[in-house]
Amino acid sequence: MYGKGRIIPALILFLGVMTSPMWFKSADVSKMPKPEKPKDYTECVAPVQEMRTSHMVLLNQWRDDILREGGSRIGKTANGTEYVRSLQNGCMKCHSDKKKFCDECHNYTSVKPYCWDCHLQPKEAM
Repeated sequence: MYGKGRIIPALILFLGVMTSPMWFKSADVSKMPKPEKPKDYTECVAPVQEMRTSHMVLLNQWRDDILREGGSRIGKTANGTEYVRSLQNGCMKCHSDKKKFCDECHNYTSVKPYCWDCHLQPKEAM
């Protein structure tokens, strides 16, 4: 077989190049962001773990119900606390610091949410 001495080094180089993103990012895995709860935190619209994993599903359900089906803008938590079903007038009232709350996790997970394509971005306090 021709080039037998080059195949093994080429395979090692290929595997090194293809897996380099995994090796490069492996040091950052343990630095998962821990967003702060709001100062006046009493209760969120859903349990913390559900909000971490499925908040976009919830926001899309609100959008579909309110804008497309004419549903109510007022929702109730499991404990009966009423809240406004709105990103800007509900969520961002408590979680007002977009950089600390939204951007930390979205940057960590390399997610580019499209929320701000339609909604106005909250003004950052300087």
